[in-house]
Amino acid sequence: MKILITGATGFVGKKLTTDLLAKGYEIHILTRNKSKALALFPDSKVTAFEWRNNLELPPVESISGISGVVNLMGENIAAKRWSDEQKKILKESRVDSTQNLIKLIEQNLNGTLDFFISSSAVGIYPVNSTKVFNEESILGYNFLSELCKQWEGAISALTKTKRKVIIRTGVVLDKTDGALKKMLPPFQMGLGGPIGDGNQMMSWISLIDLVSLYSTAVSDSKYEGIYNGVAPTPVNNFDFTKALGHALHRPTIFPVPTIPLKLMFGEMASVILDSQSVVSKRLVDAGFHFKHETVDSALNEIFKK
Repeated sequence: MKILITGATGFVGKKLTTDLLAKGYEIHILTRNKSKALALFPDSKVTAFEWRNNLELPPVESISGISGVVNLMGENIAAKRWSDEQKKILKESRVDSTQNLIKLIEQNLNGTLDFFISSSAVGIYPVNSTKVFNEESILGYNFLSELCKQWEGAISALTKTKRKVIIRTGVVLDKTDGALKKMLPPFQMGLGGPIGDGNQMMSWISLIDLVSLYSTAVSDSKYEGIYNGVAPTPVNNFDFTKALGHALHRPTIFPVPTIPLKLMFGEMASVILDSQSVVSKRLVDAGFHFKHETVDSALNEIFKK
């Protein structure tokens, strides 16, 4: 089977592409930097296609012979302050790019895809609520919620596929990249601590479990519709901080005040400060197996000697 992957050079994409190659799939990669992609994946089963401007259609050759798509592209949500220009970039890299990929498929694909799997985020749900949200819950109304709604809505125009899968991802834990990598320096120096009162909830998933989820969605035709890509046990910031300190064998006694974070990051600080408990009813129903159901298990594995 030949699969087209967007975002293959990103945090999740690198691990997923490596996993799918090991399972014998051929991979087409859409990327802004073809040489970088080929350097990351010097494999004869990988073909890279350059797509520098996501406001235009991708090269038609990229969908030649493919059986499915895994759509992971999107500018890092926490890369910088959310200026009007940055919000535009966040939208274009998710919504507009997905719309153009689907236009390409609808206009040029001979036949029908077996699957189209697309990333989204748990940011689509309300924040700072005492409720626990699952796939059947109401959606939120802030910037991230609206961005995710548009992102997921972009897929509605796709008709040439047997099934569509949307994975709403929580905070992905791995020391190589993402939120955890950014947190590490103060913790490694013994200067880490809870943010504010530490009561804000975080919905998370280990990178190894998220890759397993995408890989399962590729191979198992019963996966269809929306799934929350989160572990079964959301954790508050205080307990997460203690678990991280324990895994690193470092103290966690220095609380981080919230006001400097708000001043430093502006609206984007909501990614760090907002509270949200999300679980996945549909993954439980599907019998998906998590390697790491608790944050202690995930962090101890990530930082084991």
